[in-house]
Amino acid sequence: MSKIIGEVVTAQVTDENEQAFFAQIDGQTYQIDKSELLKPLKIGGMVTGFAYENKDGQLQITKQELEVTKGHYAFGTVTDARRDLGVFVDVGLPNKDLVVSLDELPTIHELWPQRGDRLLITLRVDTKQRLWGELAPVEVFNAIRIPAKPTMKGQKNVLGTVYRLKMVGTLVLTDDFHVGFIHPSERYQEPRLGQRVEARVIGVRDDGILNLSLKPLAYKAISGDAKLILTLLQRTPTHQLPYNDHSDPAEIKQYFGMSKGQFKRALGHLYKERLITQNDQGIELVLSEESSD
Repeated sequence: MSKIIGEVVTAQVTDENEQAFFAQIDGQTYQIDKSELLKPLKIGGMVTGFAYENKDGQLQITKQELEVTKGHYAFGTVTDARRDLGVFVDVGLPNKDLVVSLDELPTIHELWPQRGDRLLITLRVDTKQRLWGELAPVEVFNAIRIPAKPTMKGQKNVLGTVYRLKMVGTLVLTDDFHVGFIHPSERYQEPRLGQRVEARVIGVRDDGILNLSLKPLAYKAISGDAKLILTLLQRTPTHQLPYNDHSDPAEIKQYFGMSKGQFKRALGHLYKERLITQNDQGIELVLSEESSD
């Protein structure tokens, strides 16, 4: 008989050792870790739980109740990633993380979820009886979202999880189940899929979607020279430039097109707004906390 995977089953307990009990269904043997049991099972008795194949390739049954099941979505935590496979997600299965295939992840690897990020997923069993995690489609987020009220405009900050990356911007599900949109002009760099972010509410659309910003409020008020320096830092992969207020005036003029006095005033403004740091090697962009995790 073929093994049963990804379903709640009832099996007969047939044996035990120091670490586990063993139960059978149609000739297939499953192990049940003793560490998760509140009281011992009885040989010859029945046990009910979720059947799966653990990371060692062994059939296993857990009595733990799972939030993520086939057809039911819940958040899991990313534990690891493999470029040739995808990301691993902890959904509460003992000795097993689910893989979300790279086919469902962004083409740019830097935008993949990292350890500690969160993904809303369900279970899928493929034709080879392997368990996978499957990302929730947009329709699921639309079904669970709560339209934001106009009074939320001006609310200081919201916390949320990035669930979709698009050319036109980033979609976020807040902890209060509102959907938020971050336009590319309202961020320093694109957040990762699954990343936790803290954003400012800058508007509420007619359809109840929040317009969000990852930029500090002071950004729009800085001078043209400061904006130029900030833009150059944002476009540099390391977010660093080898110039500071001790640099040669001619080098500053050649690179930035401004006098050393203008440059120092701009640096002072950016430093005051906590947008940059400065050391002997140069200046560095201060990324918002949610972008640097």
